[in-house]
Amino acid sequence: MTDVDHVRPVPDGAPQGAPSGGDATRLSDLLRQAALGDEAAFAELYDATSARAYGLALRVVRNPAHAEEVTQEAYLDAWRSSTRFDPARGSAAGWLLTIVHRKAVDRVRSVEAATARDETWNRETAPVDHDQTSEAAQASLEAARVRNAVATLTDVQRQAVELTYFGGYTHTEVATLLDVPLGTAKTRIRDGLIRLRDLMGVAS
Repeated sequence: MTDVDHVRPVPDGAPQGAPSGGDATRLSDLLRQAALGDEAAFAELYDATSARAYGLALRVVRNPAHAEEVTQEAYLDAWRSSTRFDPARGSAAGWLLTIVHRKAVDRVRSVEAATARDETWNRETAPVDHDQTSEAAQASLEAARVRNAVATLTDVQRQAVELTYFGGYTHTEVATLLDVPLGTAKTRIRDGLIRLRDLMGVAS
């Protein structure tokens, strides 16, 4: 059996809500069974979570075709790395959605990089406008500063900040996606923003 055999097209429909306690336990059981090579368990996990995973991917990449590709890639990654899931560290849904979010952010960065290459080529082949060139250089430097600053955050801070400011989620939604209390999510977001402010020298 190949990797693609157990990842079916993403179903239509609205993203699913957060699983209940019983559902969360069932998802954890399915993921542990998948780690033992149980393809039927993984298929059931996919059916139970794929709409929600696709919804998260779509909110990050803002493109349905890219969101579907990201979702498929995430489930392939989840199948391959299912043995790494540790229920003591969080829910199966949270573990899976973290993979989806990481894949979605990678896709956004890849698209942005391709766009930047195209824009660079266009600038280099167009007549030089010194004012526009200066503005573009400044914008590029600022974007690099933000990326470098975000990279210095802890994993939990970076996840919370990226979901809030790149993914467009509310604090409550971030808490649900990360499977943590609302106060914990707010603390991670606040601490991450304070860290970014200090690193970038922004006045409070």
